[in-house]
Amino acid sequence: MLGKIIGIDDNTVLLKLSINLNEVPSLIDLYVVFEDSHRKFIGEVSDVKEGIAYINLLGEFNDNKFVFGVSKKPSFSASAKLVSREKIEYIIGMPNYNEKNDLYIGKSPIYEGINIGVNINEFFSNHFAIFGSTGSGKSCSVARIFQNLFEKSGTVAYKSSILIFDAYGEYHNAFKDLNIKVPEISFKAYTTNTKDENVSNIKIPLWLLNVDDLALLLEVNSRTQLPIIEKAMKYVNIFAREESEVIKNKNDIIARAILDILASGKAPAQIRDQIFSILSHYNTKDLNLETPIYQPGYTRPLKQCLLIDNTGKIREMELLTTFINQFLVEDVELRMPDGSFKYTLKDLYEAFEFALISEGILNSDKIFDEYNVLKVRLRSLLNSDYAKFFDSFDYVSKDAFVKEILTMENGRKAQLINFNINYVDDRFAKTITKIYSRIFFDYAKNLPRRASIPIHIILEEAHRYVQNDKDVDIIGYNIFDRITKEGRKYAVMLGLISQRPSELSTTALSQCSNFLIFKMLHPTDVEYIKQMVPNITSGVIKKIKLLQPGTCVAFGSGFKLPSLIKLDMPNPAPSSNSCDISGTWFIDIKNNQ
Repeated sequence: MLGKIIGIDDNTVLLKLSINLNEVPSLIDLYVVFEDSHRKFIGEVSDVKEGIAYINLLGEFNDNKFVFGVSKKPSFSASAKLVSREKIEYIIGMPNYNEKNDLYIGKSPIYEGINIGVNINEFFSNHFAIFGSTGSGKSCSVARIFQNLFEKSGTVAYKSSILIFDAYGEYHNAFKDLNIKVPEISFKAYTTNTKDENVSNIKIPLWLLNVDDLALLLEVNSRTQLPIIEKAMKYVNIFAREESEVIKNKNDIIARAILDILASGKAPAQIRDQIFSILSHYNTKDLNLETPIYQPGYTRPLKQCLLIDNTGKIREMELLTTFINQFLVEDVELRMPDGSFKYTLKDLYEAFEFALISEGILNSDKIFDEYNVLKVRLRSLLNSDYAKFFDSFDYVSKDAFVKEILTMENGRKAQLINFNINYVDDRFAKTITKIYSRIFFDYAKNLPRRASIPIHIILEEAHRYVQNDKDVDIIGYNIFDRITKEGRKYAVMLGLISQRPSELSTTALSQCSNFLIFKMLHPTDVEYIKQMVPNITSGVIKKIKLLQPGTCVAFGSGFKLPSLIKLDMPNPAPSSNSCDISGTWFIDIKNNQ
């Protein structure tokens, strides 16, 4: 017997100890069972002061089953004793471990020899979050968890699809040899390092992007800029395709733009120059600067009809207008690209230029400035090193693109795919993760059998990408918030790994069901976790400030109760070590080394 209950304050039992504290190991964090009639209550010792143990009630234990949560308190006559080593296994351990159903996470630092794990369904069928300050062992622990998942001896997670967006390129080293250890498992890597010839570059099929994706890519800051993106995409659907398929549509679009200029009332020189500009860039075999215009007795090319006479007028304005009118088609309907053909950044840029002209925005300086900034950003992208991610590959459909990512070159399934986004700036990295996440989410939504291909998107340094940003105001939604709210029904789950949880989207974080929290010191982050994470107690908050590297507090739907877990070191480890300052600074003077 430990002692006698002398008080119950909310969920805390005050126990007057009857044992000599100098003759027993520390009681802090040990589990206590209160036996009361036919019920057994489990609590955890949070503090001992002046011979009184403060024990937080956690749940009930019956028939070797632990149930988290307390609906009733023990009576003052209940007996109290430490939970036996045999019973601890049923409370925090894995007494009935099954390789297919359970995943080993680590060991209990409190109870020697007790392994702690999760039910795979309870953990991986929900969104999860892993938090920890720099140096807390977060990256090593993430690597170890997935090594445990893929290195099982009797079963293989062959149909899993784990996509890691690797902010620093740390995880390649941890997973590159998985196939050697387990031949059935395949690791695949992509990189944003365009100079690395050993790893495939990330690729983004431009023709698979929608208006929302382009709005993110071009940093749209107003909803009024969306129509010009939509217009440009409709034009690229015409101008980037084989002319024989869409020549009537092309002629109609060019003709309408020219007629708008002819009727603009601008100076003849401006009209001439703008029409020359259009027909120099956008033309067909039927409608171009050399197109012959027939009149009784003579024929002249279209460009001659734009000559300005001695009076400063375009003499053939009426003739030109009548000629251009014949190219109008009443039933032309501009449509968005359907992903069935390839187009490039150059094609999109030209479509943007034409969209600006066809919108008549040359008549409005304000609108022109608002729209033109998008064209300037697109041109910068076109001329940057990032253009290679969009243009240096062949056509692929959406389904084929997703399947290509999830498949090795030899045709085998790839289980773990690492995207190294270390070599691009944060803004572009954020856009990449959003575009890929949207494509995979849409793919999963459109599967014939819902939730038949589980996809897990793991975001390292998630606070860089999963933010309370302006997406909702601009395009109406944030893809990460949407995935956390809707993804479970389609088997698309997010894993948020972050050292700054206070910078994360509140919506995304609120939808997470499992948490592994390593040492956290920043008061803003600690307070944020306290406010945002469900069912977290003050006892857990105290613990996360004092944790050793590689040790976390784990809780959520996958765990029986909040538990301290010491994770094993991964083998091999990710490339996340801190710089060896002394080893770099100092040389041996005697050997001149």
